[in-house]
Amino acid sequence: MLSTGPLLLLASLVTYAYSATFNISTTGGNASSPLLYGLMFEDINNSGDGGIHGQLLKNNGFQGDSPGLTGYASVGGTSLSQDTTVNLTTAIQSSLKVSVPSGTTASVGFSNSGYGGVPVNAGTYANYFYIKGNYSGTVTLKLVGSTSGTVFATHDVTVTSSSAAWTYVETSFTASQSPDGSNVWQLLFDGSKVAGSALWFDLVQLFPETYHGRFNGIRNDVGEFLEAIGGSFLRFPGGNNLEGGSPGARWKWNETIGPLENRPGRQGDWSYPNTDALGLMEYLQWCDDMSLTPVLAIWSGLSLGGGIISGTALDPYVDDALNELEFLLGSTSTTYGALRASYGHAAAYDIPYIEIGNEDNLSSGCSTYASRFTAFYDAIHAAYPSIQIIASTSEDSCLPDPLPSGVWTDIHHYLSPSGFVSMFDEFDNYPRTTGYGIFVGEYANTETDSGTQLSWSNVQGAVSEAVYMIGLERNSDLVKLASYAPLLEHFGLAEWSPDLVGLSSAPDSLTGSVSYYVQKLFSNARGDTIRAVSADVDFGPLYWVASSTTGGIWYVKVANYGTDSQNVTVKIPTASGLSGTAALQLLSGSAGTSNGPDAVNVQPANSTLTGSATAGWTFDIPAYGVAVFTASPA
Repeated sequence: MLSTGPLLLLASLVTYAYSATFNISTTGGNASSPLLYGLMFEDINNSGDGGIHGQLLKNNGFQGDSPGLTGYASVGGTSLSQDTTVNLTTAIQSSLKVSVPSGTTASVGFSNSGYGGVPVNAGTYANYFYIKGNYSGTVTLKLVGSTSGTVFATHDVTVTSSSAAWTYVETSFTASQSPDGSNVWQLLFDGSKVAGSALWFDLVQLFPETYHGRFNGIRNDVGEFLEAIGGSFLRFPGGNNLEGGSPGARWKWNETIGPLENRPGRQGDWSYPNTDALGLMEYLQWCDDMSLTPVLAIWSGLSLGGGIISGTALDPYVDDALNELEFLLGSTSTTYGALRASYGHAAAYDIPYIEIGNEDNLSSGCSTYASRFTAFYDAIHAAYPSIQIIASTSEDSCLPDPLPSGVWTDIHHYLSPSGFVSMFDEFDNYPRTTGYGIFVGEYANTETDSGTQLSWSNVQGAVSEAVYMIGLERNSDLVKLASYAPLLEHFGLAEWSPDLVGLSSAPDSLTGSVSYYVQKLFSNARGDTIRAVSADVDFGPLYWVASSTTGGIWYVKVANYGTDSQNVTVKIPTASGLSGTAALQLLSGSAGTSNGPDAVNVQPANSTLTGSATAGWTFDIPAYGVAVFTASPA
């Protein structure tokens, strides 16, 4: 960590300065981690199914503990039931039975209401489904307003199916724009041809345009919105959703790969089923398409319900982790490498980081984590010595003593605004042990200073996060990675708040929180060297960090965690060749102002400053403001 001046954190001891001058050194400095800012994802808040994953229909494979007819409704007088006797595969063990009354002559079928409605936007939709039963004729697919009855898409496809086997149907159609998210998808057929009998359907799927045009991909709009953050890594698949309520209910990598009809899904850890259509290979596809480095979490024997497997009983799970790595990294001559190739990815993946477990300091996991970590570490490190191993906690009492050389540790913070400001210097005096690093795997302001839970991040909280992030960046020789969490929520279907981004089924509902814009500001303005700053004020209420790139770009990030405007001058007195104009991005607002749902009240404003490296550039930062200053070569 670079020493940049005296530090006073208690507000009662700070003399508030109304002007500050920062002189940035052009020599020396600490190397900054190139991966510092990234994304952490787990399926929470219906952020996978119903969120980032493109498939829009709910309960399409009857997965989870008790799916019933969730999402489905009869159209035209049919009788619907979940049929456990007619299954698509051994993984997808139920189907939708659509019984048609005798004497029916009209078009009949069923609908699916998606996740709080089906998003209907002008564009092309891909539609897939399985059908079983004797039928030869037209099947009509529609997107319809739930209450308005307006038809936004209708498409006919000719189907010939039998009771002897499942028939797979895939098609596509275009839709016009719906004004809201109150829509359903319908499948209709000629009821006269099935009167007194039934048809069965399974794995109905509806996709809008996907990110990078991928089959079974993530939503394009969400992918582009997250890409704009400029993150460098993705930590997945959790988070708590890795762990399961019991060992048998954990996230199982081998049940999230291959054809969707072979993925049984599971009852997720956040009260709803996971289809696992967003599986291991889809996560890595996400990484490829967004140029993110994968940080893969491996289950370590701890379950949320308190079920802990340790000692020799852990051996099969260690073997399972090695099988997962063979699937990802093995040559096509290996058993699991050949399986990967059979699924269309002959080349090995790049898996440079593995985290063993998640929050093993919690859920009674601490006392056994040292031995459990060691079992996984020894096996993985022996087979793949170049992989960077990360422990899921930084608490010494939970870790092996000594910790194997080169292991990084993870730390999580969900705090009040004053809590984050007090943690500004958390890593200033950490020992710089060779090879050691910190992963701040989850952090977010979740409550006010009075203890009130936040439903959506506000300006004061986001600025306090910026103060903490400035502390991370000043120490980014030690702090290797950091990710806000949770990443995403479906409005109205969330178990945890606040979250970085939210959406619903309505058009243009994708909303970045105030914290989203702070993350975007910081991630897109990264130097590779942290520079010393000589300041004429102490830290508080202003907090700052300076960095530069090898290409000669200079960044200064400043957070004003105070109730008065502050005047700042940035000088880089020994720099040469800089333009006389500099860019300023400024985010500010009243302390309690939030973005969303569906309303963006606070986002950065851009302006241009005139000055010089020697005389400096001067600007004001309003109360509760975050500024990113950028000086570039002429």
